[in-house]
Amino acid sequence: MEDIINSLSTYGYIILFAYSFGGGMVAIIAAGVLSYAGKMDLTTSILVAFVANVLGSSMLFYMGRYNKNALMPYIKAHRRKLALGHILMKKQGDKIIFFQKFVYGLKTIVPMTIGLTKYPQIKFHLLNTASAALWAVMLGVGSFTAGEALTKVASYFSQNPLITPVILFSILGTLWFYLQKATKKKNR
Repeated sequence: MEDIINSLSTYGYIILFAYSFGGGMVAIIAAGVLSYAGKMDLTTSILVAFVANVLGSSMLFYMGRYNKNALMPYIKAHRRKLALGHILMKKQGDKIIFFQKFVYGLKTIVPMTIGLTKYPQIKFHLLNTASAALWAVMLGVGSFTAGEALTKVASYFSQNPLITPVILFSILGTLWFYLQKATKKKNR
């Protein structure tokens, strides 16, 4: 465990950038806990996660906007999820840009879907930047504040390794079930 913490504190900002570029929440939470433990700096971690998240969402937006034809063969199997993203955008409007940062499965679909529409670029970038800042600060400060409790939970899971896969598969199964139900074709 000590080796993992040392390698994370050594390469933590690079890992945090790469993981946050894809929209991952686990890295910023881990950075907050490591900041609590004194292995990383909280302000730097929040800034790295914020910049990476803004760049990642912007890249997905531009992929949808300017590489529509090249992108279509890869997302053909996910047309229903893209349709869900479009419906959420129409229903929720600008709020979905904030909401998608906190929901696994929507982080990549929503910016790409917005890019496929005629949504104003500047408006997207302003809302994306604000939501990424909120995301990074909330998760970074929240995990720093809950550092002691999260450290105890991590210690418990390392002592009881069989519980981790059960919880992980339960979460992934629930998410898969929701996405299947939300994108299911309705009989008419």
